[in-house]
Amino acid sequence: MKKTWLPLVAVTVLVSACQPGMLKTQAPPANAAPAGAQLAELVIKPRSGMGGYSREKFPHWATVSGACDTRETVLKRDGQDVTTDKECRPTSGTWHSPYDGGTWTKASDVDIDHTVPLGQAWESGAASWTTEHRKEFANDLVRPQLRAVTDNVNQAKGDRAPDEWRPGLKSDWCTYATDWITVKHYYQLTVTDAEKAALTDMLNYC
Repeated sequence: MKKTWLPLVAVTVLVSACQPGMLKTQAPPANAAPAGAQLAELVIKPRSGMGGYSREKFPHWATVSGACDTRETVLKRDGQDVTTDKECRPTSGTWHSPYDGGTWTKASDVDIDHTVPLGQAWESGAASWTTEHRKEFANDLVRPQLRAVTDNVNQAKGDRAPDEWRPGLKSDWCTYATDWITVKHYYQLTVTDAEKAALTDMLNYC
């Protein structure tokens, strides 16, 4: 009977691939390393405080297309099987909140959260922006600034930073931290020492 020999390299690959636990090993998300680099570039500065702040200084929700505004656009983007009426208001659909794992079938149970809250932006640099720039920030559909989440969880978060509030689900900490950093880096907003330490800790969950 003729024997078939596998090249040594092939045998090594096959054996390595079958080692216990090898197939379960996952590389860190691709955005973890860039987020760390971006975090290192952020200016560290104490928060300026909320003096003069109001949500009206961040005009939202802006019209995106036709009758659809930013809120309605995010509800359609983040939901499943979303149907809308002629005014673009959701009439049915399902939304899963990444902060707490909640599932909702009524749009009224869902808020559109600003990853970096408007008040937090105000006291880390946005107070000096033009109204138009603040409008861009409040309606940004390009950066990871807007997420559909459980309404009372969003209200509990308020304007707090990561050193003051984190999502209840640790499985969302990596995404939350990288999103926060991406937004602050793009808009050149500052961070505090405590905020940076909290973000660094959450990046360890990537």
